Amino acid sequence: MSQHHSSHTGMHTSISEILKAKTLKSSRRSLPCLAQSQTHPQNLNHFLSVPLSPEPKTYSHSVSASCTHITPPPTGKHEQTCLCETCLSVLNYCFIFANKILLNALINFQGNNLENPSGLMFRDGKKRIDYILVYKKSSPQVEKRCTFERNLRAEGLMLEKEPSLTNSDILFVKIHAPWDTLCKYAEQMNIRMPFRKKCYFTDWKKKTMGGRFQLRFRQLKSWLPRNPMKLDKEALPDLEETDCYTAPFSRARMHHFTINNRETFFSNSTRSRIVHHVLQRTKYEDGKSKMGINRLLGNSTYEAAFPPHEGSYKSRHPIKTHGAQNHRHLLYERWARWGIWYKYQPLDLIRRYFGEKIGLYFAWLGWYTGMLIPAALVGLFVFLYGLFTMDSSQVSKEICEANTTIMCPMCEGNCSSWTLSDSCVYAKVTYLFDNGGTVFFAIFMAIWATVFLEFWKRRRAELTYDWDLIDWEEEEEELRPQFEAKYSRKERVNPISGKPEPFQPFTDKLSRLMVSVSGIFFMISLVLTAVFAVVVFRLIAMEKFASFQWEFVKKNWQFATSGTGVCINFMIIMSLNVVYEKVAYLLTNLEHPRTESEWENSFALKMFLFQFVNLNSSTFYIAFFLGRFAGRPGDYNKLFHRWRMEECHPSGCLIDLCLQMGVIMVLKQIWNNFMELGYPLLQNWWSRRKMKRAGEQNKSKEELPQWDRDWNLQPMNAHGLVDEYLEMVLQFGFTTIFVAAFPLAPLLALLNNIIEIRLDAYKFVTQWRRPMPARATDIGIWHGILEGIGVVAVITNAFVIAITSDYIPRFVYAFKYGPCWHVHCKAECLRGYLNNSLSVFDMGELKNGSYHPRYRDYRAPPWSPEPYDFTLQFWHVLAARLAFIIVFEHLVFGIKTFIAHMIPDMPKDLCDRMRREKYLMQEMMYETELEHLQKERKKNGKRYHHEWP
Repeated sequence: MSQHHSSHTGMHTSISEILKAKTLKSSRRSLPCLAQSQTHPQNLNHFLSVPLSPEPKTYSHSVSASCTHITPPPTGKHEQTCLCETCLSVLNYCFIFANKILLNALINFQGNNLENPSGLMFRDGKKRIDYILVYKKSSPQVEKRCTFERNLRAEGLMLEKEPSLTNSDILFVKIHAPWDTLCKYAEQMNIRMPFRKKCYFTDWKKKTMGGRFQLRFRQLKSWLPRNPMKLDKEALPDLEETDCYTAPFSRARMHHFTINNRETFFSNSTRSRIVHHVLQRTKYEDGKSKMGINRLLGNSTYEAAFPPHEGSYKSRHPIKTHGAQNHRHLLYERWARWGIWYKYQPLDLIRRYFGEKIGLYFAWLGWYTGMLIPAALVGLFVFLYGLFTMDSSQVSKEICEANTTIMCPMCEGNCSSWTLSDSCVYAKVTYLFDNGGTVFFAIFMAIWATVFLEFWKRRRAELTYDWDLIDWEEEEEELRPQFEAKYSRKERVNPISGKPEPFQPFTDKLSRLMVSVSGIFFMISLVLTAVFAVVVFRLIAMEKFASFQWEFVKKNWQFATSGTGVCINFMIIMSLNVVYEKVAYLLTNLEHPRTESEWENSFALKMFLFQFVNLNSSTFYIAFFLGRFAGRPGDYNKLFHRWRMEECHPSGCLIDLCLQMGVIMVLKQIWNNFMELGYPLLQNWWSRRKMKRAGEQNKSKEELPQWDRDWNLQPMNAHGLVDEYLEMVLQFGFTTIFVAAFPLAPLLALLNNIIEIRLDAYKFVTQWRRPMPARATDIGIWHGILEGIGVVAVITNAFVIAITSDYIPRFVYAFKYGPCWHVHCKAECLRGYLNNSLSVFDMGELKNGSYHPRYRDYRAPPWSPEPYDFTLQFWHVLAARLAFIIVFEHLVFGIKTFIAHMIPDMPKDLCDRMRREKYLMQEMMYETELEHLQKERKKNGKRYHHEWP
């Protein structure tokens, strides 16, 4: 769209230029290009609360200026024809402009004469609100606030105050950044802006490949059914391909940049980021550390500071017929609604509205969810394989048919002997998760974790290229106010900025770090104490359920013991999580991190360690310690000389591990989803209830200005995205670490993440204030944590298969002691495995009779020369377990390393595109500068040549 003032000459644009002007394509890569798209809020948000009818998108308000500057017509014959055409065009434009004036007047009348009902402009309806500050009139910090606001005006910002319509004690400070201020700080912050139409690397590449193949491929693609997961480009015009290059903004080279409209050149998120940059560096008192909005928020000078939302997220009319009112409305309709749960996420729109940091989180979450699809399918196939072959399992058959096999009592006192066939159902359920596909699935998931991380690096590289983050280097962060206040007396010259700043001595830093580490170990010991308490509960419950009067409970005492133990453990986990968050916050503040990123990384690491140990400690106990120290009949190991240690079922301990993982994973995901959505909803409902009770809400919610509506929303939590990443990383650990025991874990994670994406989207769009759009090139410390989990997953799965599962004992029996070893025939290789894995005990030693019950172990019978000693088969099985662990780990780590080296972190096509674009950018800069200097010489009447001046 053209405007009546040129960006660098200041001359009016003629009618012919307006007629020739073409609608600009919106850019996918450049944020500033996106800011000038046809659906930018500048065209929609002036009268947001009133529905507008569709308008021609190729017209602009700037036509009014052109209609008042018409050149006198020529007098020739041919010129009269041109004159008629020109007059008709001018009359057409003026008629459209008159209709717009009438429409705006009608809208103002329908809006009950409200000034700026959308709440996105100053009272004059021209200056856009870029940031909102909130303070209480009763606040005593008047002098600091006045000084701060005076300095903000000195920096070039415009301020306007507005009282709240819902609270008489609240006052809003609306901030607007003029064009000159935006240009000044955009240059300081090296913000990249568009400067020339893009020449695609793929354009000249396709020419060399020939057009016939491309044509046939497009025809074949058109015959295929449309992918239902893709977003409709007509409903999302902001997601069109890019058409311009970008470069760091410079006022001296402003003529290089594509400035069609000063009001839309800088997008809303860019304007808010610039204002936030000014707010962080403006002083409120004399002194080196007396600056920044963060400190003013900390000492209650201001109650809140946030960029405003771009209007309401709902509309009275459907988006398909009337279009989107603003980007927030577009995000809600095409991202946050539950009806489009199967659609791809509009990442470019998310990035433009919330910033690159939040955009990368949703990109990573979407990539992780998509990668879970093959893992969930393979895990489901492994589970179905166990389900369909359950009846043909030789071990289950022998357990179900062992009506005469008497087993040793499971507890002391009233417990009696039981027959092995009583646990038939338990054995069949165990086979569902402990079958031949266990080893394959463990190897698959270890490789899957590596492929997921390696391909995420490639995806991240593409996003950083599309979002102009390749050459972006994080600017020197400002110091945290707490750090400045603590170490303001000791200063040292910053080697980067060359300015003196507060300095933390090494001895002080070391002592605080040691206190923090001690606190971490103390909390981990608290977790282990809780696990020990759960173990004691399981021992007591096992004894009670095994001697229960109700026959159903007595028959299924294993399920009853495991189920109640898991529920108690889950309640302890959720209770300790509340304590851990407060302790982690306290320990992190005790360390006094220098910058906000250091604080966030330190806090994230502590929260991960606490919750990882809290969530997985009981699982590690069941996987590697349950039944290992039970002893034998006549010589059982007892805890506190009172409770007999728990032992595994004859079919193995894997079902206990499976039950532990399934219950905790399902309950934790349900609880987290409820808290993520339920807590903000309840808080917002309570704030609306207080407003109604006080009788201060004289207007409906739709008629409130945007700053009042945003103030009544909940702020984004102080930890930023730590809680969001932490939940997904812990789920990733559950999905990979013990996946050999629970093949359905990826499927449960996939179903949860499909809900999680829309929950987070709904929360960000509707329930939270708009967070500050921040830039980032990666997911930060979480990538290293994910790689560490991948290494731990290989080790734990190797131990689960070798120790917890019965895969190795069955393997040793089949190839060493079974019928297939002695006789070369097609007989069942596991025939007789159950009898071989059970040892004999003489109850006469306990004076409880003379019968000989069985128990699970590889020990010599009581009539042998060395009764109850380990047999040779026990040592064979132990050696096979250790050999399997070594072979499995080396094999999987070798495959992971090979795959990591085979998959480059950046696609070759992207590398070539970047190199070519760098070359083209240099050429364009040279040509643009040459053309500009030649125009300047021609305008000044000087002679010029084609060579560089």
